[in-house]
Amino acid sequence: MAANKTTHTDKHRILIVDDHPIFRQGLAQLINQEEDLCVCGEAEDYHGAMKAAAELKPATMIVDITLKDMSGIDLIKEIRKFHKEITMLVISMHDESLYAERAFRAGAKGYIMKQEASESVVKAIRQVRSGGIYASKKMTDQILSRFVEGPGDSAETPLQALTDRELEVFHLIGEGLSISEIGVRLNLSVKTIGTYRERIKEKLNLKNSIELLRYALNWVENERASKK
Repeated sequence: MAANKTTHTDKHRILIVDDHPIFRQGLAQLINQEEDLCVCGEAEDYHGAMKAAAELKPATMIVDITLKDMSGIDLIKEIRKFHKEITMLVISMHDESLYAERAFRAGAKGYIMKQEASESVVKAIRQVRSGGIYASKKMTDQILSRFVEGPGDSAETPLQALTDRELEVFHLIGEGLSISEIGVRLNLSVKTIGTYRERIKEKLNLKNSIELLRYALNWVENERASKK
């Protein structure tokens, strides 16, 4: 008997990776309303995402920047190593002006701010599915402007001078985590985290760890306030 609807196997399969269950559920409901799209699975951390990618074989993965055990940027890099066929799309609360280019360099094909997800996610999925790139007009203009002007001698802001790992450590400092807690979170030694901390202080021209902590706490607080 012929089917009138698109079958589950014919649909574009999507894996959602986010550490907030309620957000995953809402996003899945939104995507599953589309006749040609379906959420084939969910994961909340790096290990769950890697396992799901291998077992479920999604066509697209939607990844948050902040996960429980690893940065979403690092997850994207790992997925690109082992599953080049999977298209990566980032949905994050983090400022696109600081994180979007990092996500694209890691291998993502799209970047959406979480507060815009309900209006943009389906369009973004279809765009990256067809081989395109999805970014907001603001981000597209910023990238094009940098391309036209050429690389400068320094980053636009001090934070843009940080590497992906340094920015991740900086963010966790701003979340109030100690050096040992950050080491556990990132599976790195306290000595290594201390080295990253020193590099961050140097790049941000901060005199000591107290100044770094204040800077990081204020940055995280301001970032949260801007999302309300």
